[in-house]
Amino acid sequence: MTIDVSELGGAGGGHRQRALVLHPEIKGAEVSRAADAALAEALALAEALPGIDVVRGDVVRLAKPHPGMLFGSGKVAEIKTWIEADEVELVLVDGPVSPVQQRNLEKEWGVKLLDRTGLILEIFADRARTREGVLQVELAALSYQRTRLVRAWTHLERQRGGLGFVGGPGETQIEADRRAIDTQVVRLRRQLDKVVKTRELHRAARRRVPYPVVALVGYTNAGKSTLFNRLTGADVLAKDMLFATLDPTMRAVTLPGGLAVILSDTVGFISDLPTQLVAAFRATLEEVLEADLILHVRDIAHPESEAQAKDVETILTDLGVGQDVRRIEVWNKADLLPADDARLTVAARRDGVVAVSALTGQGMADLVEVIGEALGDQRQVEVVPIGHADGRARAFAYEAGIVLSEEQGDEGATLTVSWSPRQKAQFIALRGGSGAGPADGGDNGEAP
Repeated sequence: MTIDVSELGGAGGGHRQRALVLHPEIKGAEVSRAADAALAEALALAEALPGIDVVRGDVVRLAKPHPGMLFGSGKVAEIKTWIEADEVELVLVDGPVSPVQQRNLEKEWGVKLLDRTGLILEIFADRARTREGVLQVELAALSYQRTRLVRAWTHLERQRGGLGFVGGPGETQIEADRRAIDTQVVRLRRQLDKVVKTRELHRAARRRVPYPVVALVGYTNAGKSTLFNRLTGADVLAKDMLFATLDPTMRAVTLPGGLAVILSDTVGFISDLPTQLVAAFRATLEEVLEADLILHVRDIAHPESEAQAKDVETILTDLGVGQDVRRIEVWNKADLLPADDARLTVAARRDGVVAVSALTGQGMADLVEVIGEALGDQRQVEVVPIGHADGRARAFAYEAGIVLSEEQGDEGATLTVSWSPRQKAQFIALRGGSGAGPADGGDNGEAP
């Protein structure tokens, strides 16, 4: 399959590199999706890289990978004619390329080459905005580059930047490069430890005001940020582009039943995510590990939606997220489906699935209702006695914002509270496990 995409390419000034995208299809290899779909994703990845004009995309079928060149000699020669005809400066290979293969192909074709891992790292380097994001990307890039010292690492002093792997000229002594990289890694880990400790302090503060955490996860470009904006009224970058969101964003949201939750938008997942990035971004995804509820956002109109969902579940498992964490599948982009589409019927009948359009607002009321039900957003007003020794429970009640009024007595106080079942259970546990007591009065009014 060949795709001519010469008319595509993002906006941007300055010199733009003309790129060729190749997806190797190896005969007999286990794959999760069709070659055409994999090429389409690779093209979308390439278009997400700034300063690139993709002029052509091809699926290259191989009986087996050539150890020295990846492709056979005949195919290498054929691709060279494409490169010369289209004036290509950069080749992007959608798959792993060994350092030796990369060096040989660059020498043969006279252009720079990036494999899938290098391409994703470049995109992440361009998108990182927070201090932790920048450090995580640089650490992952150093780990990747250390294994590829047949080429030069000529910009170790940079904090971050786009197209670093593409533009590095020259060859340096491998051992000197390795020592320089190791020194950088030690420095980065020290800086990252400080940032991670700060994030842990923030998480500890949130635990003291124990709002439930609702984490949005999903395949890249599934519409998580658009959904986040719809639910919170925020203005997180939301584009029809892979990895538009990299750094986590969190907002407090009050559901219609009165329950306050923290909503977390996360980096999109992708198949064959580089192992360096899975490890490096584990701290960034810790909100997912601590989530009370996970919204798995799917692009239900995408032809590979099922395969993408499996990739997301695989990565969640790799991160250590167990099946005990409640999940809701949010089938987004339902507005792109015909009204009589069978998938909409399935969503309407299946528990834990809601079809929505974050763009138009379709189905959002149903989603908010399901979130509330999952988190126990059924508030009840009760009158609760509390003793002088129950300071922790009283402090929790005020920090959680559930106290409507307080009356002092000889043996303690009486609180009028509006709480969810979850908050009631937390309060009772802090009070030593005793119930509401003789003055609880049961339901004393309507939830606000």
